[in-house]
Amino acid sequence: MTHKVEDAHRAAQPSVWHSIKMVAWSFLGIRSKSAYQDDLSKVNPMHVLVVALVGVLLLVVGLISLVNWVVAK
Repeated sequence: MTHKVEDAHRAAQPSVWHSIKMVAWSFLGIRSKSAYQDDLSKVNPMHVLVVALVGVLLLVVGLISLVNWVVAK
């Protein structure tokens, strides 16, 4: 019985991994409304903000690097 309570408590806790998955799906733009609502209950807004900023930074740096690589050839 205690394992079920611990699992339910662990599932309800916000985690960085849930935030990473949510932001990744948001970048792709494909997510069902029910999955989106489920994700909102499992994330911390601060985690989402930090993960989104890092994701945008990586995307911009990656695109700049790609353009520089293509132009240099």
